[in-house]
Amino acid sequence: MTIAMYPGSFDPVTNGHVDIIQRAAAIFDKVIVAVAVNSKKKPLFNEEERMELLRQSVRHISNVSVVKSEGLTVDFARKHDAKVLVRGLRAVSDFENEMQISGINRHIDPGIETIFITADSAYNFLSSSIVKEAASFRADISKLVPPPVQEAIKQKF
Repeated sequence: MTIAMYPGSFDPVTNGHVDIIQRAAAIFDKVIVAVAVNSKKKPLFNEEERMELLRQSVRHISNVSVVKSEGLTVDFARKHDAKVLVRGLRAVSDFENEMQISGINRHIDPGIETIFITADSAYNFLSSSIVKEAASFRADISKLVPPPVQEAIKQKF
């Protein structure tokens, strides 16, 4: 059984994230979506809210689980027997940053591979930051996020 882990802050989860999760779930036996706690960021949603929104957004995918992640990504992957880290790429700028991260992860644990899944062209522009910015101005985000996230964002703004 090949277990993959898709780490991120998911604040909030977008349709682009869900697309990457669905595509990873079609490749791997099990996908663990790891909701990272990043003390350097001031999230819109706390970690429990992010985890619940993710669970609601991916409940239709049977081989996906959502868990809270703290510490180094590779340590967390090792703890959960994940041999693959999944990362989504939208643009060349993502690639440069992700290459650095995958390099250090491989240095720490050469037994864990990173694979990149390119974003569907419909989501190349999409990020959690853009969703929050648009929502703060009351823009229609219905095509950018799953319905539970849209409702939760309405409550925040």
